[in-house]
Amino acid sequence: MSDKYDVVVIGSGPAGYVAAIRAAQLGLKTACIEKWKNDDGKGVNGGTCLNVGCIPSKALLDSSFKYHEAAEDLAVHGISTKGVKIDVPAMLERKNKIINQLTGGIAGLFKANGVTALYGRGKLLSGKKVELTDNDGSISVLEAENVILASGSLPIAIPVAPVDNDIIVDSTGALEFDEIPKRLGVIGAGVIGLELGSVWGRLGSEVVLLEALEDFLAIMDKAVAKEAKKIFTKQGLDIRLGARVIGTEVKGREVEVTYQTVDGSELKQTFDKLIVCVGRRAFTDGLLAPDSGVEVDERGAIFVNDFCATNVPGIYAIGDLVRGPMLAHKGSEEGVMVAERIAGHKAQMNYDIVPNVIYTHPEVASVGQTEEQVKASGEPYNVGVFPFAASGRAMAANDTDGMVKIIAHKDTDRILGCHIVGPSAADLTQQVAIAMEFGSSAEDLGMTVFGHPTLSEAVHEAALAVNGSAIHIANRKRR
Repeated sequence: MSDKYDVVVIGSGPAGYVAAIRAAQLGLKTACIEKWKNDDGKGVNGGTCLNVGCIPSKALLDSSFKYHEAAEDLAVHGISTKGVKIDVPAMLERKNKIINQLTGGIAGLFKANGVTALYGRGKLLSGKKVELTDNDGSISVLEAENVILASGSLPIAIPVAPVDNDIIVDSTGALEFDEIPKRLGVIGAGVIGLELGSVWGRLGSEVVLLEALEDFLAIMDKAVAKEAKKIFTKQGLDIRLGARVIGTEVKGREVEVTYQTVDGSELKQTFDKLIVCVGRRAFTDGLLAPDSGVEVDERGAIFVNDFCATNVPGIYAIGDLVRGPMLAHKGSEEGVMVAERIAGHKAQMNYDIVPNVIYTHPEVASVGQTEEQVKASGEPYNVGVFPFAASGRAMAANDTDGMVKIIAHKDTDRILGCHIVGPSAADLTQQVAIAMEFGSSAEDLGMTVFGHPTLSEAVHEAALAVNGSAIHIANRKRR
């Protein structure tokens, strides 16, 4: 059996399903293959993000935050709460309902846009052919004018902490604890580790994060990372930097972890559960036939150009399979760009303005260059900082931790980066991302009228502070 399509997409995560929908909207006959199955064995769309990643983790983050707020933080508002309890199975059931709603929504969008949804494993063969192994084991071949590879990523496994999906789990298993672990260890204090540690820490776990690097959130602006670490530590997260795990031993219903510190000392810590989240790798396992011709690097990521085209004409790769940060929104925009280029449009993507977010509370978000990157480039720059402690709206909400930091070129005043730790940091950073897309200066942002009282006024004040004209804080002396 052989079917012919204009576009075949392998993977229906945020990169793949968006690429498929956009291609179909542009009049291209499109099929999208997804290997994911639900607990009933039925094929479902959404990939890692919707099933065991972005969406379920945010559901648990919000549930745990509401519980912690009700149990610990409402007295300041004059609200008395006693006997607040968390029903973990009910929390997980809510998470699963959200997953089912969203994955079902993609199926509806495919139908509405004319995308053929196929379930099973896709493998790229030579000659732009795709082998489809259905969930029932039957094999067919699809022919395509263009193939978009969007199979996503997997958690990186480390030999010293083998995942058993019981005591030692990866990020997927950490979404399914049926009870709150008293002692929780997390290997890795990056985005995923902080988010999952926050979930269970708010619910009562004693959380220790073991991070091999000596710098906290090394990819973030150092001033914001320093402030974030101070806040998270105050919340009760025990963040140990320069702590390289060298061994684990499961003993009954607990695990003993051995880690090495910077000075070479070996320490041990015992946990009831251990989460391994040291990063993710491109999921190319079984994706490429030996004669497909597509080049990959030593880590399995697929080589692409600025437009996500591989070395083989008509074959594209997007999302977590390719260079750059593994972010759902990056993959989605790459999917749109590739679909439009296949349809003959001159689409491109601005990789310099891709926001990055950690969904703790407060959130940590950034877009553009850090101060360290600008300094290393040798370009002259100014910095404006505004603390949420000086925001009337943040005070009213009793949510004053953190700050907004904006960096602009000293000569042109063009905004080069924005870094925020604080309430609604993700949404506030997006405001600056829009300004940066249009080449705005700090002065442009400072001259914009912001509603009062809003958290976004902190962005306004930071922009004013870049040029020494902030109103609600004392301005720093210009260099």
